[in-house]
Amino acid sequence: MSETTASAASAASANSLAPASSTSSVTSAASAKSRTVVAESATIRGRRARIALRALQVLLALFYGVASALPKLIANSSAVESFDKIGWGSGAMYTIGALELAGAVGLLVPLLQSVAATALSALMVGAFVVQMTVFHGGNAATPLILIIPLALIAWARRGQNAELLRVVRRRA
Repeated sequence: MSETTASAASAASANSLAPASSTSSVTSAASAKSRTVVAESATIRGRRARIALRALQVLLALFYGVASALPKLIANSSAVESFDKIGWGSGAMYTIGALELAGAVGLLVPLLQSVAATALSALMVGAFVVQMTVFHGGNAATPLILIIPLALIAWARRGQNAELLRVVRRRA
């Protein structure tokens, strides 16, 4: 029997044995436990999920920092050509490169992970729109594919948003 099945069985048996007045407290404790994200749980499964999520974040940070932001920030000829075709020029190229680099760094900072993943997802929505309108769908799947792991990170690390708000409010 797995830990999840065992805890659900023990909660169910506690509910059946508990008096009516304490049933609601057991139920609320069980529902609070069910709302816990796997990546935040103390189980072996939770530990593995945290490791996999961290590995995904590092891979995405490397991709955004090295493969995506760096060519824009060093004005690689392919990046310059792409932004000239869009009609945005070098200012937009450097701005988007800086945003991607900031997102890559944010994916590695525990307090900023969810916000960075959300911001990079929004950037990928813009990239998808540009791919569809300017480049007629060429490479349009890439931003869509990247949104999936970014959304997963944003969701799994959403609990850190409250901590980030506390830090921001303390400084204000």
